[in-house]
Amino acid sequence: MSTETAAAAAQVAAPPPAGWEEARSRVYAVGLAAALPALDRPLADTDGHTLAEPLTTRTNLPAFPTSSVDGWAVRGDGPWEVVGRVLAGNSPPPLTADGTTVEIATGAMVPEGTAAILRIEESTRTADGRVAGTPRPGPEWREPGEEAYAGEELLPAGTPVDPALIGLAASCGHDTLRVRRQPRAALLVFGDELLTSGPPAAGRVRDALGPAVPAWLRRYGCQIRPADVVGPVADTLPAHVAALRAALADADLVCTTGGTMHGPVDHLHPTLAALGADYVVNTVAVRPGFPMLLARLVDADGRVRFVAGLPGNPQSAIVALVSLVAPLLAGLHGRPMPALPLATLAEPVPGRGDYTHLALVRLDRAAGTAHPVRHVGSAMLRGLAGADGFAVIRPGTNGEAGTRVPVVPLPLAPGERTW
Repeated sequence: MSTETAAAAAQVAAPPPAGWEEARSRVYAVGLAAALPALDRPLADTDGHTLAEPLTTRTNLPAFPTSSVDGWAVRGDGPWEVVGRVLAGNSPPPLTADGTTVEIATGAMVPEGTAAILRIEESTRTADGRVAGTPRPGPEWREPGEEAYAGEELLPAGTPVDPALIGLAASCGHDTLRVRRQPRAALLVFGDELLTSGPPAAGRVRDALGPAVPAWLRRYGCQIRPADVVGPVADTLPAHVAALRAALADADLVCTTGGTMHGPVDHLHPTLAALGADYVVNTVAVRPGFPMLLARLVDADGRVRFVAGLPGNPQSAIVALVSLVAPLLAGLHGRPMPALPLATLAEPVPGRGDYTHLALVRLDRAAGTAHPVRHVGSAMLRGLAGADGFAVIRPGTNGEAGTRVPVVPLPLAPGERTW
């Protein structure tokens, strides 16, 4: 027997099943400890990344007094003699004489010596061409530093980058942002019973996770290419070991589907043993989604990689994604642990004894209510397709109508806020 086969024959030392909240905290901690390195990227290439350092201003915002209206910058009492025009993008000379004015455009720099700005629609012209009118009492311009002062921290490290943040960074004068490298992911699909095209037939079922899981991973901020999705992998131990070793060569995270039990063709556990992995979490007390796992491999050079074992049943696999993969990726991105919003149950949701129950719900955001959906078996995806997230029913409880419960939102597109 080869050394690799002997290692594979042994099981990785596994801790007992973890509570759902404990498992989330544990995988977030190991992800944060392995947070990916920082790099500088052009603003246009940062959407969906995470700030690796605080966003600060390079100058006052605005950097100089700018007119907030189209009108006339005036000095002294009117009527005022027109001595010029100021457009956005120019640095105007000062107004030095009382009784003078320059036409000014919105966004233009206010000339030194300006006492007030008279709105264009509230002005008139005298017979000799001078400007008349009564300026409003308040300043009609934006003061330097009104939005932010030079060097002020606007957003902390760990903030997800979205289009609004990119625009703010540009207004602060940044050309690049220091962000975390996005995690590279791969997916291995296990199961000889799976079809990759056409309808299910003759005892074989269509693989639903191979097409779907990469899209979920991208929404969590991962990079995953079509070539990173492999399967179905043959139901043999050598095939599993070879496929996982190859995927780990480039990926920070490898997700697998199926094989998390200990049946005759469930080879994930011995494969992890063969590759020298350590469990972070091995099974979680949650329904649906049992069993799921997260394992960690550390190279001699200190490089850390992760394997997330997702159950083969499709909805259970997505429960594993939101339970283990989402908090792990938050840590790898250097983001805070995702806080779960609360919603009020519109209908009762049964508990699952000693297990946490993640119940698919549709959210009424205006009312702040969560409505259970139908077709929620662990092998079903119909309910998931119409849901917004999972209501969390804690162990030993039932979700009574009117109860406020945490909700795990399903991810949106990269960079978008979930609630």
